[in-house]
Amino acid sequence: MVKISTLMDGYHNFYKKYFIDNPQVYQKLVLEGQSPKTLVIACSDSRVDPSILLDTKPGDIFVVRNVANLVPPFEEDDTSCHGTSAAIEYAVKHLNVENIVVLGHSDCGGIKALLSGKNDEHTFIDHWLSIAKDAKQKALDTANNHSHHCELCEKEAIKYSIKNLQTFPFIQERLKQNSLSIHGWYFNLKTGSIELIALND
Repeated sequence: MVKISTLMDGYHNFYKKYFIDNPQVYQKLVLEGQSPKTLVIACSDSRVDPSILLDTKPGDIFVVRNVANLVPPFEEDDTSCHGTSAAIEYAVKHLNVENIVVLGHSDCGGIKALLSGKNDEHTFIDHWLSIAKDAKQKALDTANNHSHHCELCEKEAIKYSIKNLQTFPFIQERLKQNSLSIHGWYFNLKTGSIELIALND
């Protein structure tokens, strides 16, 4: 069992690095506020932390993490809570990010759950994963074995998330102005490589 004190040890290392040895980093972020140029939409998977993977400093990237790094389509619905959509809206309209990266990865538990079918034990997960139902169908129609199903579905889910991003009016506006670009990346846990995912692949 991992002791919570291990996390506090990590915090003390962080504190020394940024508040003792390099205090100017957070002093500037407090005085000037955050101004990241890139929004990264990543999976909640503990093995795929964008700040670690991309070797960024505090303030460099604005990060949204959820199960299977999915983006829902735009909805004009104020009766439900839309955490991912709210974060996207804030990043684009208030932080004026110039790039959005949908960062998927291999061996994704969310995509495995999507492919395995409905599980009555999951109150929220199945509904959330339905965002990628078309990616699942394309993977099942195209791939010829289960392991390839998973990889293909992971990559197709990135494409569908990119398509869903383009349904947001404020993103459409920025794309027309050429002030925003959208990218799909696929991180391979075994090799450490990142593959660029294009909609027409």
